[in-house]
Amino acid sequence: MVTLEEIARLSGASRSTVSRVVNNDPHVSEKTRARVMEVVRKLNYQPNVIARSLAAGRTHVLGVIIPKRVMELFSDPYFPILLQGVSTACNSFNYAVTLWLADPEDELRFIAKVLNNGLLDGVIVSSMVLADPLITALDASALPFVLVGRHPSAPAVSYVDVDNISSAQAAVEHLFQLGRRRIATITGMLETIAGVDRLRGYEIALREHDLPALPELIQDGGFTEEGGAAAMRQLLPFHPDAVFVASDTMAVGVLRVLREAGLRVPQDIALVGFDDTPAAAHAEPPLTTMKQSIAVLGEMAVETLLHSIEHPDSGPRRIILPTQLIVRESCGAHLR
Repeated sequence: MVTLEEIARLSGASRSTVSRVVNNDPHVSEKTRARVMEVVRKLNYQPNVIARSLAAGRTHVLGVIIPKRVMELFSDPYFPILLQGVSTACNSFNYAVTLWLADPEDELRFIAKVLNNGLLDGVIVSSMVLADPLITALDASALPFVLVGRHPSAPAVSYVDVDNISSAQAAVEHLFQLGRRRIATITGMLETIAGVDRLRGYEIALREHDLPALPELIQDGGFTEEGGAAAMRQLLPFHPDAVFVASDTMAVGVLRVLREAGLRVPQDIALVGFDDTPAAAHAEPPLTTMKQSIAVLGEMAVETLLHSIEHPDSGPRRIILPTQLIVRESCGAHLR
């Protein structure tokens, strides 16, 4: 392994001068810099990035916390796509990323072990659970962090998100414009802000048409495929003519139940999902859905976190990304 001492001996410069050269210190003459760099190139010297980072008080490692069990994580395409965006951004900024997956009850152990040990420069949290002790602990710590998804218990922190309320409202309004009137919804977990906000958007859309939000037309699908299927079975006796499903993952289960029941989509019942995951385009029929750029959420979370690390006094940043209705066959627009 090549050392600074060896470079100093061969270049005729002091060790401190060599250190300044490899760290791009401007206070070195061009003649000395050229002499040192010639030796650096000949010896193929690679600086110890970890040591340099620690000396600068940085590890160049970001943490991503997703309070999910492993099987839950990879059964929902949202999280792998989000992590892809995080990884892309970290690579572009020369940061490493470490992923923490745990049952929600293990979060306190994470707080005790990792939060203040100096191993991470900052943390991205993808937890939309309303009662999450991790958010409170992070807010009280000195560690920079960013949320993917706004959190009502931490209004003064940085986050990236979409406007779930207006996006859900637009999805339901699309069904109204297609002539549907008995519109049901399958919500995500109502312990999450995304689940609550998408339900609020549904309720607002109904109110705009002077319609009540009937309890029998609202079922919680828990953001899972099986949950969506179970919720659709609960809705069948009430004969909705359309369903706004708060995630594409749940919509896959909904489509399965409708096929089993002999109902045609969209002729008998129209569907609109949310997310535009790959499953939406490959569904049968292809799923109309409210697209959110999940990978971009991950990328923007990294950029927002790095801004907080570099500018600790800059205050919280709140970034709302746009959504877009992707119209496919499941809503019935092509039948008009």
